[in-house]
Amino acid sequence: FVLYLRQINFDFKKMSREKVIKKIAKLLGSSRVLTDPIELLVYESDALMIEKAVPWSVFFPETTTEVSEIVKILYSEGLPFVPRGSGTGLSGGCLPVEGGFIISLTRMTKIHEINIQNRYAVVEPGVINQWITDAVSDDGFYFAPDPSSQQACTIGGNVAENSGGPHTMKYGVTVNHILGLELVLPDGEITEIGGITLETPGYDLKAILTGSEGTFAIVTKVTVKLLRLPETYLTFCAIYDSIDDATRSISGILSAGITPAALEMIDTLFIEAINKAFGMDLPEDAAAVLIIELDGPKAGMEILEKKVIKVCNSYNVRSIETASSKEERARLWKARKLAFGAIGRMSTNYYTQDGVVPRTKLPDILRIVYEVSEKYGVRIANAFHAGDGNIHPCLLFDERIPGALEKVKDASAEILKACVDLGGSISGEHGIGSEKNNYMPWIFTEDDLRFMKDLKDVFNPENILNPGKIFPTSKTCLETKASRQKSA
Repeated sequence: FVLYLRQINFDFKKMSREKVIKKIAKLLGSSRVLTDPIELLVYESDALMIEKAVPWSVFFPETTTEVSEIVKILYSEGLPFVPRGSGTGLSGGCLPVEGGFIISLTRMTKIHEINIQNRYAVVEPGVINQWITDAVSDDGFYFAPDPSSQQACTIGGNVAENSGGPHTMKYGVTVNHILGLELVLPDGEITEIGGITLETPGYDLKAILTGSEGTFAIVTKVTVKLLRLPETYLTFCAIYDSIDDATRSISGILSAGITPAALEMIDTLFIEAINKAFGMDLPEDAAAVLIIELDGPKAGMEILEKKVIKVCNSYNVRSIETASSKEERARLWKARKLAFGAIGRMSTNYYTQDGVVPRTKLPDILRIVYEVSEKYGVRIANAFHAGDGNIHPCLLFDERIPGALEKVKDASAEILKACVDLGGSISGEHGIGSEKNNYMPWIFTEDDLRFMKDLKDVFNPENILNPGKIFPTSKTCLETKASRQKSA
């Protein structure tokens, strides 16, 4: 009887799905509604390829009004939906994991306003991060948040995940650069929060919405803060024979009263991958490369340069060189930002993680990462935002080998648990999504999670907008594994 009821419910939902697809095709035109099963496979995952869920259909609105009308139709039928940008996310945040439709915002690409005098721009969610800087750089300005995927990721996704990047240490994450948002709520209502000024009265709803991972509302317009381009940059490439020396240099630089714009580190495996991909000549016998960048006025930069070199020398740096031109600096940053693409040369598959530890614990977590690598027989390459302790271990595997994916997931969970035990967290910038929702009890109590769910319910009480994200749904893989071992 229960199976019979489930079948009736399934058939009812299928009828509803077909009905809304017809309605939305009438609204948008059939060319902006994707239903072909083969084409839908393009949307089965984001950049985290190990999490997959094929949508029922994909809709391509071009205006806020169209987004609102689509949402109203879906809301009236009680059918789930998920907003999606370029799909560069790394936590399964834009996947319909409980079934549902995708509302793709990639055709909403207008830059509505650039106001240099008041230092802001108003853009649609499908605008690529880099496009904002390109649009204002001739006027001497830029948009500071720079995720490694900034040449592909969209502003809407940056807001959803509160994205960071290499220059987070000095300039903060996305929320620090958002002035206002236009939103479509889960029932289709259009509303606005914030504005064009730095401060507005009342609760900081911008901060609540930024980083809510598409579970509160769909962002349809973003007012971003513009910063003046620094007068000068000083970019160092420091080579180390010891991971510990490289990580201690990071604390040494900060203790010397220097605030770099960026402090990035890569280890041996990434060095090898970058050399092969970009024709770099970094020494492959080195244990680590540290990229250090200072920016600001020219006055005093020479003094800071000497201080950085002195600190690095005190921690046994093998060599340290300064980029001699804009082109050399750009080449160095290109190699760092595209490092995860380069690692594809080293392995059939890879799984990138995103843990955080206090900076002083970097040597400890890296030792644990290498121990986990040996324990599970999994090669792990490391690249991370060393300045804020945001590690990105990249676990290499071949999904064609039976049990390889499960092994990598277990190893990954062990690394994240170690981050928590060292006083850190399970995510620095990739978000929780459907990847880490079952790890949330490691850092939050039941009361914490209940409060967060109550807050979500204020915006999304029917839970039809991006369901199955952030909140735990089952035991963690470590707990499941321990249970299996105990029963055996």
